[in-house]
Amino acid sequence: MTTDARAWIDRFAEALGIAPPSEDEVQGLLSLAGVAAHASERTAAPISCWLAAKAGIGPEEATRRAQVLADSLAATETTAT
Repeated sequence: MTTDARAWIDRFAEALGIAPPSEDEVQGLLSLAGVAAHASERTAAPISCWLAAKAGIGPEEATRRAQVLADSLAATETTAT
């Protein structure tokens, strides 16, 4: 039996002794993960979320910064070809 994502998140937050993320925070983290995964390898997604949390930056600001980086990398690739 597989636990659904929300149940896992809530239970893992409880195991860590912290409040689970709000639905807006979850959506923000998924957005950040999407930017990272599309601009790089998929494995960049969870690590990018961890880096944002470690830096104390919320999902919305982290996504904005990730998008700036992704756009910059894409522009560099475009000019290099």
